[in-house]
Amino acid sequence: MADFVSDHFSWINGQPHRPASPEIFEDANPLDDQAFARVVRGTPADIGLAVEAAAEAFHQHWQIGPSDREGWLLTAADLLQQRQQEFVDLLIDEVGSPITKARREIDTSVLQLRAAAGIPRRLAGKTLPTDVAGRVSLSVRRPLGVIAGITPFNVPLIKGVKHSAFPLATGNSVVLLPSPDAPLIALHLAKLYQEAGVPAGLINVVTGFGQEIGDALTGDPRVRMVTFTGSTVTGRHIAERCGRLGKRVTLEMGGRNPLVVLRDADLQLAVQNAVIGAFLFQGQICMSSSRLIVEQAVADDFLRALTARAETLGHGDLREPATMIGPIINQRQRQRIRRHLEDAVARGARVVTGNVWQGNRLLPTILTEVPDEAVLQREETFGPVTTVSVVADAQAALKAANATCFGLSASVFTQDLSQALTFAESLEAGMVHVNAGTIQEEAHVPFGGVGDSGFGREGTDAAIEEMTQWKWITMQTSQM
Repeated sequence: MADFVSDHFSWINGQPHRPASPEIFEDANPLDDQAFARVVRGTPADIGLAVEAAAEAFHQHWQIGPSDREGWLLTAADLLQQRQQEFVDLLIDEVGSPITKARREIDTSVLQLRAAAGIPRRLAGKTLPTDVAGRVSLSVRRPLGVIAGITPFNVPLIKGVKHSAFPLATGNSVVLLPSPDAPLIALHLAKLYQEAGVPAGLINVVTGFGQEIGDALTGDPRVRMVTFTGSTVTGRHIAERCGRLGKRVTLEMGGRNPLVVLRDADLQLAVQNAVIGAFLFQGQICMSSSRLIVEQAVADDFLRALTARAETLGHGDLREPATMIGPIINQRQRQRIRRHLEDAVARGARVVTGNVWQGNRLLPTILTEVPDEAVLQREETFGPVTTVSVVADAQAALKAANATCFGLSASVFTQDLSQALTFAESLEAGMVHVNAGTIQEEAHVPFGGVGDSGFGREGTDAAIEEMTQWKWITMQTSQM
């Protein structure tokens, strides 16, 4: 198959960038690890060219009016809808998305683009009181300049859109560094923006490996802000560099998200959301429900129903709507999952169902009695694996839910309003959902976590705050 795949280049200043002697890496289909594309392995020099193009485009276009920017973004949303099948096929073949997840990603991305289109007319300033006679004092928002976006493999379109549409809407330019497991999505998105009318240079994509060129991007003095979605280890490294260099940064990192089921919960609703939360896109979602915490009074019924549902999840053709479980993205991640499971079992955990591989897929896996010292409890596994912990009461459930360094998303299922409010206030997470799953997203909300799950927020209001800076202006009218 590798003999028939096509070559793909970084996208710089509105066109493919073709180095004289490019190094190539293979972009593999995770279903069988066969290459379906050859992609240029970007260098620090390529990063420099992309940042230069972004900086020049910013200076040429930052004063473009809101009607142009909202027009680009609305047109991009329409084009994405029209080309849904093209992007669905890419999401299936490049990252192993089951078709239902792929379609959901398209829908979410369209909504993100449309929400971003509303930002340009909200970049309002203020008139300010002043103690100086004959002075008019006001403040205005100005864009930062070049913003770097580093995107993951798991939701490459959603995050590609977030890390580009919000900067564009606020008047900035962008250099994207996509995961080497999902470069084609970013390249197709850049070309879609160009067709939507975005001027050359405002969107650039450099393909390659973050460990080789990431520091060149985050360290370039022309890059004023870094937006990152990925692992906690990498996020910490980026945060350290941005702090030292005085750059703004937003980080959306890992999660060990608790879904709490109290004794008065609607068990059918809780099980339905736990199954989706734990196993959607084979658990490769930062908001996955990887920790299920259940009050003892309903634990047996919950576990029985959860296991029965998990064992019926489809794992066939990725283009069949009944399929929910697809392949794990690459061999490195498969080994990580195996290591986590082997460690947990060796320490006494009980496998209720799963821990069975079929090719590159792991069937839905549920464990109980997992000791606190197991790696599975301390690190993000990023696979179709969840643990069930049984606790005596609501107080113990809250304590267990907060017993982690992560804090991205959390859920609680209860019909008691007082308990719902207590958990909503007390769960140490950036996002809490009552009687709904941990996987929730809307374009305008302050999306993000606390602790090892992140820093800063994504969303329309957050973009206005994070991606612009205040400028104070005074006019001495008495001197005119």
